[in-house]
Amino acid sequence: MSDYINLVKLCVGVDSFDQLQAYIDATPGEARGHVTRMWPKQADALLNGGSLYWVIKGVIQARQLITGLEEVIGADGVRRCRIVLAKPLIRTQNATRRPFQGWRYLKPEDAPADLPKGRESEQELPPELAQTLAEIGLI
Repeated sequence: MSDYINLVKLCVGVDSFDQLQAYIDATPGEARGHVTRMWPKQADALLNGGSLYWVIKGVIQARQLITGLEEVIGADGVRRCRIVLAKPLIRTQNATRRPFQGWRYLKPEDAPADLPKGRESEQELPPELAQTLAEIGLI
């Protein structure tokens, strides 16, 4: 059993890996974060090598290494958690996910593998085709 855990999160408002990559590239600095209402209960395990896996159009397509957790107080005075993410977006093999709210823990053995070296820049499949192929276990 590994000593780290991952998160999986819907990437709302993003239609493709390339669109998420462009958003990350436009963000200044080495790292960026995603702000969420809840503080992860397994924070130590997340910070021990965990990644945030992004679900784009019903399919996990990418991940980013989690490098920190920071407290953020919103304008409304509510305490939130910023999940600090390393800037490189890593393309993964596709894995379908049903819709859910918030984020979920993802065990390392259940996480899709990174695309092999040399395949990271392959043209992205249309989301519907990628989802169908993942559902039948071809990708």
